[in-house]
Amino acid sequence: MIRAEDWVAFHADRTPDKIAFIDQHLDRSFSYADLHQRVDWLTGYLKQEWDVKHGDVLAILAKNCVEYYEFQYACMRLGAVMLPLNWRLAIPELLYILNDSSAKGIVYDTDFADQIPALADGSTAEHFLRIDLNQAPADDHPAYDDALAQNIIGVPLSATATHDTVITIMYTSGTTGHPKGVLITHGMTFWNAINISVPTGINRDTVHYVVLPTFHTAGLNLYANPVVHYGGTNIVAREFDPALTFDTLTDDSFGVTHFFGVPAIYLFLSQHPKFEETDLSRIQSWGCGGAPCPVTLLEKYAEKDIIIQLGFGMTETSPTCFLIDKKRALVKPESVGKPLLHTRVRIVDDNLNDVPIGEVGEVVIAGPNITPGYHNRPDANESNFTRDAVGNRWLHSGDAGMMDDDGCIYIVDRYKDMYISGGENVYPAEVEQVLYKIEGVTDAAVIGYPDDKWGEVGMAILVMEDGQDLDEDAFSIFCRENLAKFKVPKHFATIDELPRNASGKVLKRVLRDQFISQEKS
Repeated sequence: MIRAEDWVAFHADRTPDKIAFIDQHLDRSFSYADLHQRVDWLTGYLKQEWDVKHGDVLAILAKNCVEYYEFQYACMRLGAVMLPLNWRLAIPELLYILNDSSAKGIVYDTDFADQIPALADGSTAEHFLRIDLNQAPADDHPAYDDALAQNIIGVPLSATATHDTVITIMYTSGTTGHPKGVLITHGMTFWNAINISVPTGINRDTVHYVVLPTFHTAGLNLYANPVVHYGGTNIVAREFDPALTFDTLTDDSFGVTHFFGVPAIYLFLSQHPKFEETDLSRIQSWGCGGAPCPVTLLEKYAEKDIIIQLGFGMTETSPTCFLIDKKRALVKPESVGKPLLHTRVRIVDDNLNDVPIGEVGEVVIAGPNITPGYHNRPDANESNFTRDAVGNRWLHSGDAGMMDDDGCIYIVDRYKDMYISGGENVYPAEVEQVLYKIEGVTDAAVIGYPDDKWGEVGMAILVMEDGQDLDEDAFSIFCRENLAKFKVPKHFATIDELPRNASGKVLKRVLRDQFISQEKS
């Protein structure tokens, strides 16, 4: 068993004055010495006042803030398990997660104070701690800053903590039924930091701007936790804001070097009036993941000499499996490249046999960055993992992929989003890439639509630029010129905004409910 280490304590000893976090919302900065002290006091408070024991699950319901990371590191030292709560969920959804995980307490910020009574009444949570964020107290629960002000001496990271120790339960968004709680270990977080540093160049001089939500694995691990591992600096935005992002990325006093966003964020930035005039040459690494990125969008950034490195990962893989190297990013813009250094990936058929080059199969993943399993879900543990003939354990991603003769991998689509038209498999992501090339189309999603003749046909749901109209005949002709006939959408519709989850993936089940279920009713 490899022993886990306390990254915060290490850097507080070696480089105590180095800035670890900048809280942009409240204009606060914390050195590694500050961070170490605050985590220690929080650890002491939780142990004394909440009677936290090894393995207890502690939830947090908050928008991005430095306290989120302090809470994460405090849980690690206590041997507790952090439970990030998605603040976009409804009360019944949050209650399911709290009760499924048997959460002992909730740290929350004042934006969600109104939800706490219902969560307290309906869940296992017995303890509460409120982050005020310079706002007036919203209830009678103890305040986070008051808890730290008690200066209760905490505990160091347990000598029994290993890379196999679970530190987080993160519930996936799920497409059907209830979400699954993914177990995340010290080792997964460590190997992600190692893996991601190779293609991005993260080191102690890195300054990273955090805009993705911290209830999601990307907000924690792309790249905030890796930056802490190397002793760099994270600037934490409360939420993504295009104008503020431009100001931050170009501010000499911040000196941002690294940025990660989902395709929707890159799209919003490219549509902002500041995009053409802003000099972004300081940024050393631009990462993107969570969903397929339109090639047209990658090319638009390339015109400004910005190379966006497209990646792929899952909550179950901590998360990064791929981040294409810069030399291939524009040569193979639809590829996520090759697996990162300490991750193994195969493209296989239903019997776990490798498929030939150029053929589509399922992406399966192995390595030290893979989850040990799901909380309280033996069914998922059985169905989502397979051991090969020599005992290697492979995670089934549920994604359809293809490998070229150079060994680069293309994520074709989610298997569940594939539809069959006249006996032919159609992967919507391929059709969407063509739709993005149509002038006036800013966002696109394709779903399978029931058809008496072909079984299913494509339905293209488009977001149009202001002032641009949907021209079904012209769009259909363009698709026929660029796609096989069976892939051309038969139906077209427009929508103001595509529904997406926190990782940027389009919620196609929502579109199916809206455009198919309503049509049938």
